[in-house]
Amino acid sequence: MSEDSDSDHSEVQSNLSAMWTDPSYRRWLGWAALSLAFLSVGLHRTSMGVLAEVLVRTFETTGTELGLLHSSFFYLYAALQLPAGIITDYAGSRKTAVYGTLVMSVGAMVFAVSPTYTVALAARALIGLGASVLYLAVLRFCANWFRANEFATLSGLTLTVGALGGILATTPLAIAVSQIGWRESIFGIGVTGILTAILVYTAVRNTPMDAGLSQIDGVPPAPTQSIADIKSNLFHVLQTPVTWLLGLFLFCGIGVDFTIFGLWGIPYLVQSYGLTVTSASSYVLVAGIGWVFGPIVFGVVSDRLETRMPLVLGSVLVVTLVWVTFAVFGTVNLLIVGALFFTVRFMGGSGALTFTVIKERFDPAAAGTAIGAINSIGWFGAAVFPVLFGTMLDTFWTGETINGARVYTETGYRIGFALAAGAAVLMVVCAFWAIRRLDS
Repeated sequence: MSEDSDSDHSEVQSNLSAMWTDPSYRRWLGWAALSLAFLSVGLHRTSMGVLAEVLVRTFETTGTELGLLHSSFFYLYAALQLPAGIITDYAGSRKTAVYGTLVMSVGAMVFAVSPTYTVALAARALIGLGASVLYLAVLRFCANWFRANEFATLSGLTLTVGALGGILATTPLAIAVSQIGWRESIFGIGVTGILTAILVYTAVRNTPMDAGLSQIDGVPPAPTQSIADIKSNLFHVLQTPVTWLLGLFLFCGIGVDFTIFGLWGIPYLVQSYGLTVTSASSYVLVAGIGWVFGPIVFGVVSDRLETRMPLVLGSVLVVTLVWVTFAVFGTVNLLIVGALFFTVRFMGGSGALTFTVIKERFDPAAAGTAIGAINSIGWFGAAVFPVLFGTMLDTFWTGETINGARVYTETGYRIGFALAAGAAVLMVVCAFWAIRRLDS
């Protein structure tokens, strides 16, 4: 029996060794470690919806101040997307991801122990600072380890992992907060992030050559760049109209998505339908499931059909109809709410294709810079829209409070949804115009 046990143990060791030295397996190990770090980004980006009411009571905030606290994550996150692309192109995925994960996790622990609103604001910004580099680090890794015809699928799969983090920030986080408290929950997330950074350091290498492995067939060697090359790429990216069209598209799409599903969706359900925070979070969880499947489905379909922007245009037309429905009716049957939330986030998954479009538009050496440029413009939307939405709610507030939290009117929420519908219309225009520019 002992000999069989030793034999099984040796076989396991042999299999692990083979996976570690085979590029076709090793790339998935590296991607998994990086994606685990990106899962934490998804969790932090969406967590404020569940935390909204308790933070209002803890720090005695208005709707505008709560929107600013949520947005403080995105100001540095957005501003650093373009530099993150350049840094990742220059320094590589491994170092960029390790430092980013550490900073994000320390920020989470500081946020968990924040004694005042000002400290919480700074801590959320620190979380955003660390998180800002992680998606670009994953995409740079994918460009170095995977074939070009796999990139849309991988970018969609990575966003799916981020969406799983968003799901953890709904009902699971609500249960954790109700059981052990919000501070303890967020501190635990920070500690987990530190462990993830150690995993990334161990498992990830920038290229197969850095791992001492042979180059993967069909994957070109990673380009080396000088500072002059990076500056040239940057000017070329910023002078291209499609960069700004796709950036504006993401500005509206990301801004609306993280305003409603990252912050105001749960208070809307609690105040308009009389649900508990835990019950309301289940509807945002359903939306998160749509976000899990949307990017990967659109990525696979896009790679199979070899088309990008027509899929994006069709999906954003559906998104527009959803937000128009909420703006016109304010409240609808809860089953319909769940279906519409799922639909809008599933269709929103097509936005991942814009990263493939911009990657294919430029030379491989400029891939990180180009993706960072449109990502930066896009995430500024997540910094702007929550504050605008909160200001509209404050404008139509009647003065009513429950347990120290403001109770907002249906009119205020309908005006907010009208803002979302208007942003979606602008996305339709950008998608249509981008198709015209790409075809010309």
